[in-house]
Parts: sequence; C-alpha cells; structure tokens
Amino acid sequence: MPEEIHKMGGNLQSRKLPEKEFERELLKKVGEEASGLLKVKSKKSLVAELADIIDVIDEISKHKKISKAELKNAQKHNRKQKGGFSKRIFLISTTDHGYRTNEKKYKS
Repeated sequence: MPEEIHKMGGNLQSRKLPEKEFERELLKKVGEEASGLLKVKSKKSLVAELADIIDVIDEISKHKKISKAELKNAQKHNRKQKGGFSKRIFLISTTDHGYRTNEKKYKS
C-alpha cells in the first residue's frame, strides 16, 4: 500500500508494529472493515469489502496459528449453539441469562 500512495503522489508515515500492538491493530481493523459494509451501494463494492475482511481474518488466523479446520469447526459449533442465518430470524431480546452478545448497535 505505501508504494501505491507514493505512486499517486501522496505522502505517508508508517512504522513496523511490535507483536502485541500488531495483534491489537488487526482486531481493530476487522471492525473498521466490517463497518464499511454498511456503506456499500453495489455488488462490486460488497465483494471488495468482504475480501478486505477475509484478508484481515486470514492474517489474524495466521498470526495466531488458527487453522482453517479450527475455524470451520468453530462455525459448526456456533451454528449448532446459536443457529444460523438462513431462517432470517432477528433476535430482539432474550431472558436467557446464559446468552452473551458482543454486538454493537448500528444505525442502518
């Protein structure tokens, strides 16, 4: 990316991050990239944003030594525990005190 910015006549500042800071910034980057999904207007833009998210997730997985099989197993487990999305059910509230969410409320 720095090369592309320079080619376009731009300037930038960058630095190599230490391990822990790199991990923290990758996790923040997932949220940043995911928030871009709310702004897409076309399939092409959607594909580009999803690709960015997958790139960050792949890097986190590589950095944390998480295999694709581990991710697939976690997906299966989560689907079994929480259900999937195919029925398009939107959970508004629950009295189940065992369920924890880490979701933020977004304005669409």
